[in-house]
Amino acid sequence: MAPGLPFANLTQRTRMYWEINRIMVRGGLRAVVHRIRRSPRAPGWSLAYESIVEMMTLGTPGGSIQSADEIRRPLDRLTNVTRPIRVERMPVNTALFRGEWVSTRASTHERIILYLHGGGYVSGSPRTHLAVTTRLAHEAQARLFALDYRLAPEHPFPAQIEDAWAAYWWLITEQGCTPAQIVVAGDSAGGGLTMALLLALRDAHVPLPAGGVGLSPWLDLTLSGETLLTNKPTDFLNLDVLRAAARMYCNGYEARHPLISPLYADLSGLPPLLIQAGSAEMLLDDSRRFAERARAAGVDVQLEIWESMVHVWHFTWLIEPKARQAIRRVGRFVRERVAAARRAHALVH
Repeated sequence: MAPGLPFANLTQRTRMYWEINRIMVRGGLRAVVHRIRRSPRAPGWSLAYESIVEMMTLGTPGGSIQSADEIRRPLDRLTNVTRPIRVERMPVNTALFRGEWVSTRASTHERIILYLHGGGYVSGSPRTHLAVTTRLAHEAQARLFALDYRLAPEHPFPAQIEDAWAAYWWLITEQGCTPAQIVVAGDSAGGGLTMALLLALRDAHVPLPAGGVGLSPWLDLTLSGETLLTNKPTDFLNLDVLRAAARMYCNGYEARHPLISPLYADLSGLPPLLIQAGSAEMLLDDSRRFAERARAAGVDVQLEIWESMVHVWHFTWLIEPKARQAIRRVGRFVRERVAAARRAHALVH
C-alpha cells in the first residue's frame, strides 16, 4: 500500500468541511441539513456525506437544459471544495490533444494510468477531477496522465474517442511506455469512454493495455436501465441532465452505437476489468448489465457494488471511508494488473 498522507488529509478534510459550511450558508441549505438529521436519504449516511449529496443534487441542473454551460458550472464549483495538495502537475500540449501528468511522492514510472474524466461528455477536465486523480495516482503508485479531451456539443462523438486513441498511442510511441504498463481508467462518461477506447483498440488489433477501470461508468446512453427510476430518490443525478448530455454527445448518431453505448458492443477480447458502482446510484444497472455481458463473452471482469453509495462517490474520499476504500481497491487492481501483464510479456519475449 502506498504511504499515507495524514497531514495532507487533515488539512484537506478541514478545508472541505469549511467549504461545505460556507456553501450551505450561502445557498440556504441550513433547512435542508436540518431535514437530513430527521430523515436521511439512505441508511448509514453520515451528516457530512448526506450534505454533499444534497449539495450536488441542488446543484445538478434539471428541467429544460438548453446549453452545456448549465451542466459545466456545477462541476466547476465542485472543484472549489476539493483542492489537493502535495501533487505534481505537468501540462502537456500536442498537435492532437491536451492533458497533464499527475503524480505524488508515491508515484513511480513502473505504472501508468491513462485517466478519462467524467462529466457527461460535455463537461469536466483534469482540473475538475484532480482530487480523484491525485488520490488514485498515490494509491496505485503510478504516474497518471489525465486527458483533457474535447467536449460536446462543440465537439460531439467521435472526437472524444479520437483524443483518447491519440493519447494512448502517444504514450506507447513517444513516451516509451509499453501496453503492459498502462491501465485505462475513467469515471461516469469517462468510464464509458474507457470501455469504448478498449473496444476500438481491440478492433484495430492495437496491443491492449494491462486492464481497464470504470468508476460508476455510463455505458448505456439509451437510458434503459431500471435503476434510473428505482434509485432516483437517492442519487443526485436526474434524467434531464442525462438526456441533455446524451443528445449533445450523440449529435445524430444512434445512441446504441457500440462506441457510444459499449453495453451493446461485442465485448469479447477485452483485457481484465474492474467496475465499481454504488447501490444508490441511478446508473447502477449499466454496470450490472455490462459486467454480465462481459463475463458471458469470456472477459475477466470484477464488479463491485458499494452499499448506499451514489454516482462517483469517490469524489468524497476526504470524508467518506467507503470512497477511500474504493480508490484504494482501484490502486491495488492497477498494481496487480501491471505486474501480471509484465510477467506475461516477459514470458513471451
